[in-house]
Amino acid sequence: MAGARIRVVIADDEPLIRAGIRMILTSDREIEVVAEASNGREAVEAARSHKADVVLLDIQMPVMDGLTAMGELRQAVPATKVIILTTFGERENVLRALESGGAGFLLKDTAPAELIGAVRAAVSGDAYLSPGATRHVVDQLATGRAAARGEQARARIAQLSGREQDVLALLGEGLSNADAGRRLHMSEATVKTYVSRILAKLECDNRVQAALLARDAGLGPEG
Repeated sequence: MAGARIRVVIADDEPLIRAGIRMILTSDREIEVVAEASNGREAVEAARSHKADVVLLDIQMPVMDGLTAMGELRQAVPATKVIILTTFGERENVLRALESGGAGFLLKDTAPAELIGAVRAAVSGDAYLSPGATRHVVDQLATGRAAARGEQARARIAQLSGREQDVLALLGEGLSNADAGRRLHMSEATVKTYVSRILAKLECDNRVQAALLARDAGLGPEG
């Protein structure tokens, strides 16, 4: 993306929310809002026609909901990153979206700096997830999953080195790369390298999928 602006589509059925997000994103000179959409179908069409780098996608929309649109986006424009806009009241939908390969999720009251950071991170291939929100979602949605999926998760994690498992455990806590680095006495760049290696070995699309896998396996934080 060096020298090019990040092309973003905002999809939400509430005009005021779209306007607020547009105002925040366009305050960054490296981000360009190329289109807005009020439903999932419009979002897919806009992403395709504008060759969007990132789509900010609300889950609850008319005509075509966000989850359905996400599946179509993956088929129509696989290089486009999808960030889910949500509230804590939509936890089950968030889990489905993340398991489908979403680049992360943002709460609709996310701070402006986090919104811009999320878009930048998505383009860099690193899902941006608020640590507190990630912990909340993982804790709530992983309930009841461990018994059914624990053995499979533990088998997948067994291929990781001990240090990779330490990093994975901290992903399960929702820590950022910087916070994980401080905990493990590593540089942020080293943690990012470990995260990339972990995602590749576990065949996870993003760090939230890896975090859920860690919780399924009962992998706790480093003691």
